[in-house]
Amino acid sequence: MRVVDAFRESFGTEPQGVWHAPGRVNLIGEHTDYNDGLVLPFAVPWGVTAAVSPREDGVVRLRSLQAAEPGGVETVEDLERAAGWARYAVGVFWALREEGHPVRGADLVIDGDVPQGAGLSSSAALEVAVGTALNDLYGLGMTKMEVAQVAQRAENDFVGMPCGIMDQAASALAEEGRALFLDCRSLGSRNVPFDLAAHGLRLLIINTGVRHELADGQYARRRRDCEEAARRLGVAALRDVTDLAAALGRLSGDERRRTQHVVTENHRVEAVIGLLRAGAVQEIGALLNASHLSLRDQFEVSCPELDVAVEAAVRGGARGARMTGGGFGGSAIALVAEDRVQAVQDSVVLAYAERGWARPEIYPAVPAAGARRLR
Repeated sequence: MRVVDAFRESFGTEPQGVWHAPGRVNLIGEHTDYNDGLVLPFAVPWGVTAAVSPREDGVVRLRSLQAAEPGGVETVEDLERAAGWARYAVGVFWALREEGHPVRGADLVIDGDVPQGAGLSSSAALEVAVGTALNDLYGLGMTKMEVAQVAQRAENDFVGMPCGIMDQAASALAEEGRALFLDCRSLGSRNVPFDLAAHGLRLLIINTGVRHELADGQYARRRRDCEEAARRLGVAALRDVTDLAAALGRLSGDERRRTQHVVTENHRVEAVIGLLRAGAVQEIGALLNASHLSLRDQFEVSCPELDVAVEAAVRGGARGARMTGGGFGGSAIALVAEDRVQAVQDSVVLAYAERGWARPEIYPAVPAAGARRLR
């Protein structure tokens, strides 16, 4: 295992353990998590592996095999001084200490294989891998959801990204062959069978590989729009809107559009769950299409590359497609019958070529297991 070899090279000893946490793709339920809503992600086969040993002196020493200087070890004595990718890892130490856990230091080597620019939440995978390792090494006794909450706090309060709980929860709690149905208010969850092959289907990830500068600050702005809309409506969160028509009549502009997306997206999550329970997996495609249109027009987080990927996939024969993740780039997903996979891939590649864009990466997404100790 190359992460173990790198640990020996960096620190001259064996790691006390190796942990893995996956990235995620969201089947449906986008921008609903921070509105106390419903989501349906699943873990992907790619993620972050961490070889870790504890230290008694409170110092955190890190190395990433994906860093620009892969042989370099970064030593962090003052957690606040950590920079770049290291803040996601160090933030977990900070969050645990803030909550009173007896976490001191550690030596870590990180190896990740999440496709770059795909929006598959490599940051949450890193946080959850580190959190799971520290939970085990220090005997903290946290549940998987508590590890996810610590990881979210690290990203919210230490890194400064106001994300919801979905990414970290999917990385921590997911099960192989299943999607995670999560209520982001109660944190109640259950894993729902999602066996695509049994229904002659595949879910393709179309990685646009693009990230637009427009995204800087836009996620936080969307969250503020939602919070202001909820305040105007007198509810704790947009999840609590029960009469959509009446709510929309009291709002205007961005707040009206954001509310329409969040409320209808929660309904789409429930509808997809119903179809999965009924074994009607092929029928969820229309809901994926509707989700994309809402994200494009009401939440305004799509971009030309995502729109073209979705439109070309449907034109090529996909049963449904939508952007997934925070938006402004990253990936789209397409639900495709086995006998249409090549046609869908060809359609998307041609659409990009016609516009002079770089060829997108396309690969199947198979629901994978959540965070776990490897050795």
